[in-house]
Amino acid sequence: MCGRYATTVDPALLAVDIDALDETGSAPAQPTERYNVAPTDPVLAVVARHDREHPDDPPTRRIRRMRWGLVPPWTKPGEDGAPVRSAPLFNARADTAAEKPAFRASVKAKRALVPMDGWYEWTTEPTAAGKAVKVPHFMTPADGSTLFMAGLWSVWHPPGDAAPLLSCTILTTDAVGELTSVHDRMPLILPREHWDPWLDPDADVPTDLLASGVSESLAAGIEIRTVSNRVNSVRNDGPDLVAPAAPPGSAVGEQITLL
Repeated sequence: MCGRYATTVDPALLAVDIDALDETGSAPAQPTERYNVAPTDPVLAVVARHDREHPDDPPTRRIRRMRWGLVPPWTKPGEDGAPVRSAPLFNARADTAAEKPAFRASVKAKRALVPMDGWYEWTTEPTAAGKAVKVPHFMTPADGSTLFMAGLWSVWHPPGDAAPLLSCTILTTDAVGELTSVHDRMPLILPREHWDPWLDPDADVPTDLLASGVSESLAAGIEIRTVSNRVNSVRNDGPDLVAPAAPPGSAVGEQITLL
């Protein structure tokens, strides 16, 4: 679940909004509006770290660009020097991440927030012709606000003098409310009051946040919107991907299905 999402937040504006340092400037230029983010894509992540020159100062929030799909530090490099993994670890279960070798070190001291406009899920539904089709849905706050998902991050050091690879994963939890009609899992959304205890690298693992899930009241503010199946291809991008589309069964819905 949560294998695709949309984000239109600008890191510089985000830094002002959440009182963070924008550390994405040295990275290659990336579009700030992405409507079809997929695993292995570069994404924004918020972390809290100490200043190297002033390690005794409290940690500060920092916005960094990372690869979506966590690469554990012990991952072996391939012949090309890139990390070898059969599949990107783009999701992790909040209830078991602390027990998994790939995630437990990150749970202890490398926790993150992943900002997004919303995420996609697919359901299987019949058309008027009786065929079963995969129908994409976009889950997004009805008030247009930005969601912040609980995540984990890691640093992988390639051989030689190449720059380290920062990567992240998004934690998932049981879906609640109307969201259960789309999928039984959903990203672990963290409200602002939980950001500091979650990000603090010096604090004990916030097991209460890992186990709390998403409240019914928070989930009630999420709109479930049927969208075009153009989102099925990672090659497509643009605001039309999050626009409402007719469900299957209507004349317009049949046209969308056949595109």
